[in-house]
Amino acid sequence: MNHRLRTSAAAAAAALVLASTGPASAAQARPAGCPTLKTSDGWYGDNKARIDALIADHCEDRYKGGRKPVAVFDWDNTVVKNDVGDATFYWLLRNDRIRPPRGGDWSTTSRYLTPEAATALADACPTGVRTLPTSTDTRCADELLAVYGTGATTGAEAAFAGHDRRRMEPQYAWLAQLLHGWTTRQVESFAAAARAENLAAPQGATQQVGTARVAGWVRYYEQQRDLIGALQRAGFDVRIVSASPEPVVDVWAKGVGVDPSHTLGIRNTTEHGRLTSHLEGCGTVRDGEDAMITYIDGKRCWINQEIFGVRGPAAERVRPAARRQVFAAGDSDTDVSFLRDATGLRLVLNRNKNELMCRAYENGDGRWIVNPMFIEPKKRKATPYPCATTGYTAGDGTPQPVRRPDGSIVPDQQDTVF
Repeated sequence: MNHRLRTSAAAAAAALVLASTGPASAAQARPAGCPTLKTSDGWYGDNKARIDALIADHCEDRYKGGRKPVAVFDWDNTVVKNDVGDATFYWLLRNDRIRPPRGGDWSTTSRYLTPEAATALADACPTGVRTLPTSTDTRCADELLAVYGTGATTGAEAAFAGHDRRRMEPQYAWLAQLLHGWTTRQVESFAAAARAENLAAPQGATQQVGTARVAGWVRYYEQQRDLIGALQRAGFDVRIVSASPEPVVDVWAKGVGVDPSHTLGIRNTTEHGRLTSHLEGCGTVRDGEDAMITYIDGKRCWINQEIFGVRGPAAERVRPAARRQVFAAGDSDTDVSFLRDATGLRLVLNRNKNELMCRAYENGDGRWIVNPMFIEPKKRKATPYPCATTGYTAGDGTPQPVRRPDGSIVPDQQDTVF
């Protein structure tokens, strides 16, 4: 894998070629045999041409031996429209596949669950059953849905507290933790059933869960399927990193030709072959501490650990350029750290997320490219992104300015790609 950075002069020359001659000349300059994107629809401005140029810059690396260049994609709303974790959770509720916690003690399902949420869940959901009857017990289903979906109880009390906002999103982690008692193979079967339903449903479909109507469809972005295939043919090592449970992502990733061995998601620890309510750790976080998932800085740690083989505290830090991904794609603030680490291009699908869009639009090193979502793109944000004041969320949850690596503040940014 060759992650070398081109010299600044070479990068400037390449940028000048693209700017002055456009996509046609970029195609003419491409080495023979390098793949290109087949799909043009949906790409904004010169984004397709810049991706093709990046592929051309690295496709001959496949003949040189050694390590492949790495490309890393977020999953939900980056490779697909809508959220496969949500889709799986809704399927679990509609099909009575969530097991109650031992002794009815909901605090055992997450170390960050508040006493108020544990009490609300215990009041709403029965004990002494093998699985919760959430297909018919709307009170229990509604409480689970509220805690997972809104981070609050149906009584509007905070459901989670005490976590590091740059490493952990306990709502996301809770889905994985609620899979306790099942085997990985069983979870994959649940995900496969949810996948089939959501792909078969018409675009815009909803479904009934408890007393609520929720999204009932998911679609692969054909542009991203095309991009992943082109990168693979060019010799890239293509990886998926998601804040959905890993067995769920494994099932969906096969639809874009990515093998489960190349996916990263939230990983449960296991006991006697079954998933527990505890999670595997990364970097300085040990298994069972449940303090870091594939979320913001946690995505960086898991990429460094599982793709680049970096262990211990070093996995939590930005690595040298030759030991980082060349390409990255994401759509949310949850992706900002691993996107910033990419040395070649950083593709951002615009979902109006403050920190991510602040960094993408400032585009300090010229490596960020912004694209509208390929299905149902967001309208233009009417007001600037609050980069200079509240665009960044600190580990303790306080809003702060978005800062450059040197500490200076990124000014507010207008929404221009929509």
